[in-house]
Amino acid sequence: MNISDSVVYIGVDDQNLELFESQYKVPNGVSYNSYLIKDDRIVVMDAVDSRETYKWLENLEKALNGKKPDYLVLQHVEPDHAGSITAAAEKFLDMKIVGNAKTFQMLGQFFDYDFEDRLVTVKDGDTLRIGDHTLKFIFAPMVHWPEVMVTYESTDKVLYSADAFGKFGTLETKEDWTCEARRYYFNIMGKYGMQVQTLLKKMADLQINTIAPLHGPVLNGNLQTYIDKYKVWSSYEPEDKGVTIAYASIHGNTGKAANQFADMLKSKGVKNVSVFDLSRDDMAEAIEDAFRYDRLVLAGASYDGGVFTPMEDFLNRLISKGYKKRKIAVIENGSWGPTAARAMKALVEKMKDVTLCETTVTFKSAVKDSDIPNFEKLAAELAK
Repeated sequence: MNISDSVVYIGVDDQNLELFESQYKVPNGVSYNSYLIKDDRIVVMDAVDSRETYKWLENLEKALNGKKPDYLVLQHVEPDHAGSITAAAEKFLDMKIVGNAKTFQMLGQFFDYDFEDRLVTVKDGDTLRIGDHTLKFIFAPMVHWPEVMVTYESTDKVLYSADAFGKFGTLETKEDWTCEARRYYFNIMGKYGMQVQTLLKKMADLQINTIAPLHGPVLNGNLQTYIDKYKVWSSYEPEDKGVTIAYASIHGNTGKAANQFADMLKSKGVKNVSVFDLSRDDMAEAIEDAFRYDRLVLAGASYDGGVFTPMEDFLNRLISKGYKKRKIAVIENGSWGPTAARAMKALVEKMKDVTLCETTVTFKSAVKDSDIPNFEKLAAELAK
């Protein structure tokens, strides 16, 4: 696949990966993207995970067509992008490694290999002319590691965006970009909205025709669509009006209550309602929808004087990702001593700029007819 007359895609699809970063389900795998820029000097943009070293080197050699690379630009040291760097360094002994001071500090932590004489250290804003093409290195710390930088090439007007604008799924996967890019963004970079905003401001000064991320498809055409999504996501503003209901149910009764409550909301005109079983559904998707919509319902069973642990896990993850600017409702189930609401509210209090509904619903064991008015009252409050 050619990005332009001078740029060739040499990345690899990993169709067998089950868990990205050992925690996020990727039923459609993931791509490890790498690019080759051909000019007077030849540049490789990033390596790939060691799981796919052989295939990547095969792609690289084919694209080189008998030539040798002069530089490998390492934008991000995380192993899914740098895992093959030693193999490439051993194969191409004259190839220089381009990165920043933090890049090379971390490189030595991951790899027991002497790169010292081959390192080219760049600073924020530095450029590297390779012929008709000039690479400009733009630091993007904490998007999503401290050493991250992106690279702008001014001739073809390509932004090599590191992990920004990436998504789960192989390139062969035909699916909506927004859904898997959103799940990727909030679970991988959700905590770093301020840093993403800083990168977006730096991008605003560039004329960009193509965004080439380290995961997912190369983006072109109406780039503003993707940039606008990132503006919303990184500002923590809700993307759509709707309600996410996340429940943690031990024997099923809290789950029944949550689904019954979803029907109430729909009957009151709430069009977008998503429901997640935190014990069984993909937690990353629950987090994705919690950020997507402007309202969140927490339905938890009381457990060991607190709340059933999947709910505790969910809320702690939201806190770690900087969850804010939402309206939150609480439903608790407690057979002999309801404690879930207190535990959930204590965690919600750690969030910034959230509003708790005035109504809290408490029921014991299973929903009875006498509980319905309180559920209706909460549904009416959320449906406003």
